[in-house]
Amino acid sequence: MSLDKRARSFGQWLVLGSVVGGVCGVASAVFLYLLDVATDVRTRHEVLVYTLPLAGLAIGALYGRWGTPIRGGNNLVLDTVHEGDKQLPPRMAPMVLVGTVLTHLFGGSAGREGTAVQMGASLADAVAHRFRVSPATRRELLAAGIAGGFGSVFGTPIAGTVFGLEVVCVGRMSYEALVPALVAAVVGDLVTRSLGIHHTLYPTPAALPLSPQVLGKWLVFGAVVALVAVVFVEGVHLLKKRLEKTVPSLPLRMALGGAVVVALWKLVGTSDYLGLGVPTIERAFVDPTLPSSAFALKLLFTAVTLGAGFLGGEVTPLFFVGAALGNVLARVLGLPLDLAAGVGLAALFGAAANTPLALSLMAVELLGAGVLPHVVIVTVTAYLLTGQRGIYPAQRIARLKHGGPLLSRLVPLRDVESPPNATSGEQPPQAPTATREDSR
Repeated sequence: MSLDKRARSFGQWLVLGSVVGGVCGVASAVFLYLLDVATDVRTRHEVLVYTLPLAGLAIGALYGRWGTPIRGGNNLVLDTVHEGDKQLPPRMAPMVLVGTVLTHLFGGSAGREGTAVQMGASLADAVAHRFRVSPATRRELLAAGIAGGFGSVFGTPIAGTVFGLEVVCVGRMSYEALVPALVAAVVGDLVTRSLGIHHTLYPTPAALPLSPQVLGKWLVFGAVVALVAVVFVEGVHLLKKRLEKTVPSLPLRMALGGAVVVALWKLVGTSDYLGLGVPTIERAFVDPTLPSSAFALKLLFTAVTLGAGFLGGEVTPLFFVGAALGNVLARVLGLPLDLAAGVGLAALFGAAANTPLALSLMAVELLGAGVLPHVVIVTVTAYLLTGQRGIYPAQRIARLKHGGPLLSRLVPLRDVESPPNATSGEQPPQAPTATREDSR
């Protein structure tokens, strides 16, 4: 490629990536503002939590009437990146925003990354169709939309960039989308901050030299994180399948899930496990008296909320679970409390989402460079030990985690999740060799 063509290509990505980043940044700013308002209203009027079953009934009816084309959520986005010829429905961004805000207003335990990713991808797809780009460029813009949404909603543009490249395919990085993803994530973050949005500030842990003894503790830590990640992934998937089979009606299913969350709320006697739970995440860094059961309770609240069909994501709840788990393991293993909470925060989601590099970088952006060797060791260990599973069943897998050659085609994770031969070195059934377009 001549210098002139390379310059034109780079210029195209600067323009398109900036447009995608701009719309993602505005969408994230609106979303985070409304989320703060909803959380504040619920905190001041906790009686709203009692109406979560009614909210589930209403949200379910709304999605049953107009939301069928977008019910796949993040999995629809990932399927579209790999094989979708149809545009992501333009209604995805506003509907998922409204549904998530209502979920938090009435006390559902959910996150925000799912909403940010879906808004970013649907807006990026609208940009792709508006500019009539090629199918290959469209897929790269979708990855940029994922990066722009993730990076702007958490204030971590570099992690957002890598997340947009890493989440698409387990075992393979989509480097062809690197420039637009980076531009979209950086621009999106700048736009969100310029609109007055402030992200949570976490303490910077003191440096801890990496010794053989410390390394052994982190390996144990990683194994425990993997176990909790498996429980969360399998629990949410199993609950969704069972509820869909026994209660086919989405409104009734969400009403039932809302009633269970309300019952759990009254049973535990605290509102700490409703909504995002950011105050408890912050507490995990400094409070050695945090209840040891906090991570398990938040996991339960979140599994019921998401399993029943409420809107939101998994990141912040898993940050809560990971930080609270790290708090417990710090006391058991003799690790610094703030460092263990920070490592747990990043590692649990990195393992559950099969994005260890992105979450390791996210830990650096949130907590400082001193966490890097520790969080990488734990996150990679947990990622490997979770097996062929994840919170996004539509992720494609290019290579089994334990190694071996590339698979003959990209297989949806839903088709190979924890196969019986996953540890035997055998591969899933083979199929025709993937084309260049399949690998994007």
